[in-house]
Amino acid sequence: MTEKKGTYYITTPIYYPSSNLHIGHTYCTVMADAMARFKRLSGYDVRFLTGTDEHGQKIQTIAEEKGVSPQEYVDGVVAGIKELWKTMEISYDDFIRTTEDRHVKRVQAIFNKMYEKGDIYKGEYEGLYCTPCESFWTGSQLVDGCCPDCGRPVQKAKEEAYFFKLSKYQDKLIDLLENTNFLEPETRRNEMLGFIRQGLDDLCISRSTFDWGIQVPIDEKHVIYVWLDALSNYITALGYPDDPELFEKYWPADVHLVGKEIVRFHSIIWPAMLMSLDLPVPKQVLGHGWLLLEGGKMSKSKGNVVDPVKLIDRYGIDALKYFLLREYTFGQDGVFTNEVMLKRMNYDLANDLGNLVSRTASMIEKYCGGVVPESNTEDDIDKDLKAIATGAASKVEAQMDKFAFNMALEEIWILVRRANKYIDEKAPWILAKDEAKKPELDTCLHNLAESLRIISILIHPFMHTTSEKIRKQMGLWYADVVWEDAFTFDMMYQEQVKKGEAIFPRLDIEKELEELDAMQKAGAEPEEENIPLELKAEIEYDDFDKIDFRVGLIEKAEKHPKADKLLVFQIKMGTERRQIISGVAEDFKPEDMVGKKVIIVANLKPRKLRGLESKGMIMFAENGERCEIVTTIAEDGVVVD
Repeated sequence: MTEKKGTYYITTPIYYPSSNLHIGHTYCTVMADAMARFKRLSGYDVRFLTGTDEHGQKIQTIAEEKGVSPQEYVDGVVAGIKELWKTMEISYDDFIRTTEDRHVKRVQAIFNKMYEKGDIYKGEYEGLYCTPCESFWTGSQLVDGCCPDCGRPVQKAKEEAYFFKLSKYQDKLIDLLENTNFLEPETRRNEMLGFIRQGLDDLCISRSTFDWGIQVPIDEKHVIYVWLDALSNYITALGYPDDPELFEKYWPADVHLVGKEIVRFHSIIWPAMLMSLDLPVPKQVLGHGWLLLEGGKMSKSKGNVVDPVKLIDRYGIDALKYFLLREYTFGQDGVFTNEVMLKRMNYDLANDLGNLVSRTASMIEKYCGGVVPESNTEDDIDKDLKAIATGAASKVEAQMDKFAFNMALEEIWILVRRANKYIDEKAPWILAKDEAKKPELDTCLHNLAESLRIISILIHPFMHTTSEKIRKQMGLWYADVVWEDAFTFDMMYQEQVKKGEAIFPRLDIEKELEELDAMQKAGAEPEEENIPLELKAEIEYDDFDKIDFRVGLIEKAEKHPKADKLLVFQIKMGTERRQIISGVAEDFKPEDMVGKKVIIVANLKPRKLRGLESKGMIMFAENGERCEIVTTIAEDGVVVD
């Protein structure tokens, strides 16, 4: 019977459903799942949370481009994410969506609590904004003029907004990071301390330039900005503040497991929010590294992602999980290649573990009629195997406490390799030839079965399906997996062993590499041919400098009474109103143009078009099929095309 050890609350990030997830997201979730399963097995009452962050400008833009509502768009993507986690056998206890009513009403309550405390105020934001990351930055934080997280260009933004007094909590945050192990690994902690010591600005927590989000409860013109919305999921999923039963049981979280690119939000903004709410901060935030391909980080926008479903279909769930957990050191970046993956599967799973199971089952069937014999003798080799077997569980626990998944698995594989070596040392096929050696043969096969029993327990959090296959072959199908049983030898007697199919067939690596490469090429988008455009004659910079660009507001638009292809616009530029005529009636409806801010060539010499004067030119651009308006996003005050 497993000893009860209290509660354990672990979370993944809530993933942004802009498109399907890739193996980088799988890596994080597999780690969280392995830890949740390990803690359950070793006696903890576990709460494992994952989910999706579904609001924001980027989602709204993608949905508009696809001609569906934002809710319809995220519903489709989230269904795929849930199916992936089902395929991966992820054992989460709750899946939170930020569009759910339970989350929406609780985020609004959290906003009100922080506002009533005086930690939220209304102001105006003017700065630099990265739409893909939903992040505001100062100029000093940019890298080569681009977002320091994703490397994409930023845009100037100016709008009315609500702010959280993040600067108020600067000293408390420094104390938290300096004097506790709240943030690991140490490199991330040092990075965040450096960031805080530069001085924290108050945080913009609302937007008014789009409406896909949770409405600010005190101002219907604003939606709550993504980080206050998203980060709150860790407590709204527990019922805070209106239904606190789970919250009181599981909070503070034991671990927030996040990628290093969002450590800043979880180790600075999130604890400051909790301080504002007078709530305990999480016990620990752990920032893992990235899985890299040749050429850099996996990125949906770069198109260089690896689809975990294809790997699962080919090699099985447990093989992929083992590789992800065994190959990479927590906190560090790791390079993913098919060759590294296949070699790990072959050497560790097929050669070591698979071979041990197959040899042991075969010999018990051959020499003992398929029944696990009793141990009758013991020498130094037997003692050594037993010591390694019974000592492995405590070593695994110590590594898991450090989130060192690769080293925890290495401790298990020390036993796997020792058991294989034990077979070679004992040579049971030779013992079987001498009837006088029968007690020694029985001990050998008993010890191998016992070693596999312990191995089946140790690997259960990481590869539970493989664990069950081993236990079935060893005749342990009737027994529950109990962690404490891994500390004890000699628990098996007369179990019925039945050899099954190889749990990990050996792979032909060269053949597999060729087929994986072919699969990748078949699924890749064809490269477009780079054909230079036919352009007008080049102009000099001095010629371009003569053009006077101004921003104008379209107050009225109508068709030209004498020309079907012309639209007549009434434009306001500052204190001046003027009429401009453009030949874009085939691409735009007049009523759709009213209210748009556009770029005007203001110093173009006036001319008459079919009897009406046009003073200037509205900027349009060809996209190969039709004209696109070169407009401004009025609320952000920035020019985009």
